[in-house]
Amino acid sequence: MGSVGRKVIAGGLVLAAAGVAGWQLLPSDDEKKDAIKVGTTDVASSLDPAGAYDAGSWALYSNVYQSLMTVKAGSETPVPDAASSCAFIGQKLTTYRCELRPGLKFAGGREITAEDVKFSFDRIKVIRSEQGPVSLLSTLESVKAEGRTVTFNLSARDATFPFKIATGAGSIVDKDKYPANTLRKGNTLDGSGPYTLKSFKPGISAELTPNPSYTGEAKPAHVPVTVRYYESSDELNRAWETRQVHVAHRDLPPAVLAGLNPSLKDVRYQQSGGTETRNMVFNVRPGKPMAQPAVRKAVAAVLDRGKLAKGTYSGTVAPLYSLIPKGINGHSTPFFDAYQQPNAEVAQQILKDAKITTPVSFTLGFNVRGANVAEAAEIKKQLEATGLFRVTTEAVKEWQDFQAGYAAGAYDAYTIGWIADFPDADNFTAPLVGAGSSMNNGFSDKAIDELITRTQSFGNRAEAAADFREVQRLVADRVPILPIWQKKDYVLSRDAVTGGQHLSDGTGVWRLWELNWL
Repeated sequence: MGSVGRKVIAGGLVLAAAGVAGWQLLPSDDEKKDAIKVGTTDVASSLDPAGAYDAGSWALYSNVYQSLMTVKAGSETPVPDAASSCAFIGQKLTTYRCELRPGLKFAGGREITAEDVKFSFDRIKVIRSEQGPVSLLSTLESVKAEGRTVTFNLSARDATFPFKIATGAGSIVDKDKYPANTLRKGNTLDGSGPYTLKSFKPGISAELTPNPSYTGEAKPAHVPVTVRYYESSDELNRAWETRQVHVAHRDLPPAVLAGLNPSLKDVRYQQSGGTETRNMVFNVRPGKPMAQPAVRKAVAAVLDRGKLAKGTYSGTVAPLYSLIPKGINGHSTPFFDAYQQPNAEVAQQILKDAKITTPVSFTLGFNVRGANVAEAAEIKKQLEATGLFRVTTEAVKEWQDFQAGYAAGAYDAYTIGWIADFPDADNFTAPLVGAGSSMNNGFSDKAIDELITRTQSFGNRAEAAADFREVQRLVADRVPILPIWQKKDYVLSRDAVTGGQHLSDGTGVWRLWELNWL
């Protein structure tokens, strides 16, 4: 998901706030009941968990649906949510069993059964939406429901499976309200999370009200929340400055984030994480310019990440030289090792040796959001300055249109951000370069797939580090994807709002239920 060891994001929360002690204040007895307004540019693309694998949708799912497992703020270990207990059966890591909590109900009143859980996973595998999370469940072979027991049978050892069912892909839906073979349409949903969805206007807003029947790991929601979606960082910033929203998260303009300091009045801000990543993905389908490895390597040889980080992003991001970001077990720097400094002469020689005529023309697609427009312009400028490339940028306004475009191979290359679904290096490799990759770029590699499968077999995740480093070395050699940067996560709130320090830890989970009025 649609980036994010874990010392930084999940384990070591960093606060950089004006009046940090204010975070600890509890709501007064006569607390407000008005909705807290939260602004973001992460638009929810679908209300159906089988049809979305993006940050905006999964942020919403965190609040309106339940999964069997969840990851608490500040933790690296999944804990039961809709389940009362979950565990692997035996030592093979191929059978995982959960017991449902007693008394669970959908917001509409019907009791949640093990059959609902089975149905929720089965339909993801059946529908296989190109925008959905089916790639995350690649090891799931079958699901069995008996009484309140759910048993997952896996095709291979997968120590990361508990994390996977704690994500938006594990959202439990009502089998009586969702079709088994197609996505549910419309602007309503039926879940059992801390909130119910009062109304949803695509691309505009989502109104949430506390769900009084919620039973699970999260705290009961305090007050209503209205999520407002904005098309650009500048629009979100205007809404923040004019006090149209009380909380702002993902993504304010880089210059605004760079200017945050403790002296700002009526502003509390949290800086946490550091493992959201951004990559350039190459369409390697036959007949495309990027089908030739030499072209991809030449782009890698000239991209100046440092200039992008300091200029376009005002120093709020850090150059990234591997799929797995710094702070995650298994991180290495293979792209820096291979291409230490941007060098047009090296790129020219790579293309010459492959007998490729220059300039190489290709299209670069991107979603109009945040600093993406300026980023694409800078990448185009850098590549064309070498005389080796001619880049046509294609800006796509709507996220859903962009998803459909890259899935269909409409762009020769495209830039995309990645927020990890769970705190493990597997989530920076399998969904990006593994079999059935969610990047939909036509890439497959047997050696990489075998290594990814092997990494999933280690119950002690530290033992997988060497294999993860080898995966990254192979990726730097094949270059189906080019890492650009990694960044921290920022949450801004007004003094009247408490709980902002728990809203996000950089994993893409939104804990809206933590928000309240002082």
